Amino acid sequence: MKQDKSELIQNGDMYKVLLTLSIPIMINSIIQTLYNLVDGIWVSKISSVHFAATSFVWPINFLFVALGIGLSVAGTSLLSQLLGAGKYKEAREYTSQLMVSSFLLSIVFTIVGVVTSPYIIKLMGGEGNFADLANTYLRISFFDLPFMFLYFNINSIMNAQGNTVTPTILSAISAFINVVLDPVFIFTFNMGIAGAAWATVLSRVVLALFGIKFIFNEDYDLKPDFKGFKFNKKILKEIVRVGLPASIGQTGASIGFMFLNGFIVSYGTATMAAFGMVNRVTSLVMQPAMGVGAALTAVVGQNLGSNQLHRATESFIKASKIALFIGIIGGILIFVFNKPIVNFFIQSKDEPEVIIQSITYMKYVAFSMPLMGMFSVFQGIFQGSGNTKYSMAMEVGRLWFVRLPMILIFKSFYDFGPSGIWFSMSFSNFIVCLYGLWVYKTHGWKRKTVSAVENC
Repeated sequence: MKQDKSELIQNGDMYKVLLTLSIPIMINSIIQTLYNLVDGIWVSKISSVHFAATSFVWPINFLFVALGIGLSVAGTSLLSQLLGAGKYKEAREYTSQLMVSSFLLSIVFTIVGVVTSPYIIKLMGGEGNFADLANTYLRISFFDLPFMFLYFNINSIMNAQGNTVTPTILSAISAFINVVLDPVFIFTFNMGIAGAAWATVLSRVVLALFGIKFIFNEDYDLKPDFKGFKFNKKILKEIVRVGLPASIGQTGASIGFMFLNGFIVSYGTATMAAFGMVNRVTSLVMQPAMGVGAALTAVVGQNLGSNQLHRATESFIKASKIALFIGIIGGILIFVFNKPIVNFFIQSKDEPEVIIQSITYMKYVAFSMPLMGMFSVFQGIFQGSGNTKYSMAMEVGRLWFVRLPMILIFKSFYDFGPSGIWFSMSFSNFIVCLYGLWVYKTHGWKRKTVSAVENC
């Protein structure tokens, strides 16, 4: 079956390839998004302040997750290129190095995160009871980092081989556990916002353990071998070279969101709650397009590895068409059904301003949904070719060179209120997609970046 997937990726009909790989990833991504959505729905039943607290700390947690995501991107890119070149022994060695190094880093990040949590929240402008709630949720959330990093590795190992179904099944099991535990911990055990965090941690533990069982019990081409393990400097350097730009991009984005949240919370917790709610909804709606972008990473990687540059280009063009279609449909649905969507996700009606601002934000963001889809596709082709410096530039540039300056200008010189934030969020997607198109048209993204492949 693994050979069938590689054969499909390198020789099959491109629409079939993209849909076969991306549909399970879409489902998997939707399931992953449900972690935050479910937490938000249950926490919003307590109060809008509790809901705002979970949204406020998201960028801080994501700052520490960023390196894990970068390593996962490096894993999928490097492993898919090695598999495309038929270098299975080298691919297994890369797998072992990737898993050990990322797990050790996750332990360090957990300790640092727990210790620094209250100081970071204070620097972002969190005060009083709001800061206490945010700190409680964030500190507990850090304990799931080792399990998240493990799952990122497992996911990249499976995706590089074209196996996108197994991660989806694992995520479904984990999400079901989270859905069951959330109300029990929050209300039955009266743990409040801490209960939501612990439910997520435990569900991620199950996700990682099941994933480990699968990759060690099944006859995978990329089954890791830790017997007599020693760090390989050459491989680690390769992983860092490809993964670091992706990590920097994610880190830059998360730090940018920390500053962004600082601006947003200055308008009040109602604006913060509206921002968090709408972003969760748009993230859910855009998961299909993001799934196409993630599938594109493996497709581009394997076809570049097998020297089929024309198929890599074809995959980008057809993935773009799919993503644009998804974005247009998603934008229409969000614009037309904004009120019922907001009323469903904001369970507590203690602050009507949250509802009003959420509806306004949804109208703005609806127009940029196709651009968000294209953003994912550009990320997929740059990461699949290993040219992660371009995906890094898109991640960092969107926030630091467009959104934050625009928001600061609107806040300082114009009386637009929260509408300045909503407009800046949407307009930045347009600017960054223009950059992505320029890179695609003018730069050498088609170069293979794995030395083991280039030497074959």
